[in-house]
Amino acid sequence: MSTIRWGILATGGIAATFTEALKLLPDAEVVAVGSRTRESAEAFARRHGIPRAHGSWAELAADEDVDIVYVANTQNAHRDAVLTCLNAGKAVLCEKAFTLNAAEAAELVDLAAERGLFLMEAMWMRCNPAIRRIVELLEDGAIGQVEAVHADFGISVSVGPDHRLRDPAQGGGALLDLGVYPISFANLVLGAPESVRSWARLTPEGVDENTGVLLGHPGGAVALLSCGITVDGPVTASVSGRLGRIEVPHLFFRPDSFTLYRLGADPETFHVPYEGTGMAHEAAEAMRCLREGLLESPLVPWRSTLEVMRVMDEVRGQIGVRFPGE
Repeated sequence: MSTIRWGILATGGIAATFTEALKLLPDAEVVAVGSRTRESAEAFARRHGIPRAHGSWAELAADEDVDIVYVANTQNAHRDAVLTCLNAGKAVLCEKAFTLNAAEAAELVDLAAERGLFLMEAMWMRCNPAIRRIVELLEDGAIGQVEAVHADFGISVSVGPDHRLRDPAQGGGALLDLGVYPISFANLVLGAPESVRSWARLTPEGVDENTGVLLGHPGGAVALLSCGITVDGPVTASVSGRLGRIEVPHLFFRPDSFTLYRLGADPETFHVPYEGTGMAHEAAEAMRCLREGLLESPLVPWRSTLEVMRVMDEVRGQIGVRFPGE
């Protein structure tokens, strides 16, 4: 597999960004795009120089020249799109939030395991070089035992009730769209929590617009997390330990630097630059796994994806957010 051939499922903004990111990888080639309508697929193909356009997900999944499909539609449609691809024998990289709930996520993971197919949540943060360097420092004991994680993803947007961010049928709200990043960051550092406590203000449509989460972890470590679509938040993260802390600046989910503070030492800033938006790193990881015959990525393992989905299920249960059909 000298060249990995990609199919793109969906034609929105995130699909376009990912398609352009693949151009940074000389061993990646986008060979097809699929959408619910042929017109949309053909327009996307023309814009991005993709040779084939398919008018359905099933057609894309059946394309024999596609090695892996990137699923980029809204999270309410992830389950059906990924099922279509896995049942057709295709490896999948699926956008986050991975699904609407943990039950759907477990269904997809079980099917991938049964079919012997690679499946990965597109949590690009975990593949970011700076984030990976932070994990190395933590494992080496740079700040001692970790006691606290803080992370925020709040943005102030003005959207109407028909927008996907406010639509329960599309998995709307701050939690699945934005909160998945702070929760995944905490999971990366501390693993699964023992306790989940949360509070939120809901929109008239019944999705969360300003949410706080407190996670309690074995040994007494805590994670204080927030997300919102009505607040201009710092969008930063930090990890605090007994011997120091690590601070990740604005847009903590795609950093190119961070600062290490150790007790009794001068601050040390690490610069880890990269090309493009940073989405190429998750694609490169998926391609590495395909070549090595792995079913899951050690950077974004199924276990972590399921743990994060369970936390978000618990938060939604506490704040009173339910999606149609649940």
